[in-house]
Amino acid sequence: MLKLIRKDPITVLQSEELLQIPGILHGFCTRVGGVSGGPYASLNVSPREGDPPDRVRENWQRIAAAFGIPSEQFFVVNQVHGERFLVIEDAVSCHGLEDRRYDAIVTDRPGVAIGIKTADCAPVLLSDRRNKAIAAVHAGWRGTALGIAGKAVRVMAEKFGTRPEDLSAAVGPSVGPCCYEVDGPVFQAMSERGDTDRVLRPGLREGRWMFDLPLANRIQLEQEGVDPERISASGFCTRCRPELFFSHRRDGAKTGRHLNFILLSRGK
Repeated sequence: MLKLIRKDPITVLQSEELLQIPGILHGFCTRVGGVSGGPYASLNVSPREGDPPDRVRENWQRIAAAFGIPSEQFFVVNQVHGERFLVIEDAVSCHGLEDRRYDAIVTDRPGVAIGIKTADCAPVLLSDRRNKAIAAVHAGWRGTALGIAGKAVRVMAEKFGTRPEDLSAAVGPSVGPCCYEVDGPVFQAMSERGDTDRVLRPGLREGRWMFDLPLANRIQLEQEGVDPERISASGFCTRCRPELFFSHRRDGAKTGRHLNFILLSRGK
C-alpha cells in the first residue's frame, strides 16, 4: 500500500513496504507544495514544458530539503518511452553523461537519488534488500509493451546478483483503467505479450479499450518472480485527481511533471 505523507511544504506518496527497508529513502511526489504557477502549479520538476527555470529549481530545493538529501545527489534522465537502462556502477558512470535518453536507472551506489519524471506514465521503484541495489523505471504504454518492469528485475540480477525473492517494489500513481482509453496499436502490442484478458477491457467507443497500466507492470514483476505481497500500488489515477497530480492526458502537453525517486543511503 502507498500512503500520502505530508513533508512540509510538500506532499508525497510512500510505500509501506519500502519504508520497512533500512537505508532506503524514496518518494512519489504529488503536485502539492511547490512555487510554480498556472498549468505547472505547483511542485513541477521539469522546465522543458515552459515553466520558468528559477521556479523549477526552487521546487527541487523543496524536495531536497523535505527528504534531507542534497539537491546535487538527485539524478534523472530524459525519458524516451523505450526500454533503455542506465547502470550506475561507480562515480564516473553518470559524471558528464551527455546522452541521458533512458527510461530506467539501476544502481548499487549509495548516495545517488535516481529519479523518474511522470505525468500519467507509471513510475516503478525497486529495492533489493539483500544486495542493496535499487532501480527507478518509467513505464508508459510503449515501455510496458516492451516489458520494461520485468527487464528491470533481469538487469538487477545480471549486474548486482539480485534474486526476485529479495525484491520489494512499488508502482506509483499513473493514469488508471478508469481513464486510460487506448487504440489498436496499444491493444496489438499488449496482445503480443499475452496480457490482454487481464489489463484491457472494451471501451465505450468501437476500436477502443481501457488499459490498466499499473496492473500490467505489476504482472510483469510477478512473472519475473517478485513476491506479490512485496509489491505496493498507489491506487490513485493521475487524471482523476487534479488537486494531487499533473496529467498529460487531462491537461495536454502544457502541464508539470512529478518526481519519483529512490536512494540507498550511505553506510547501509
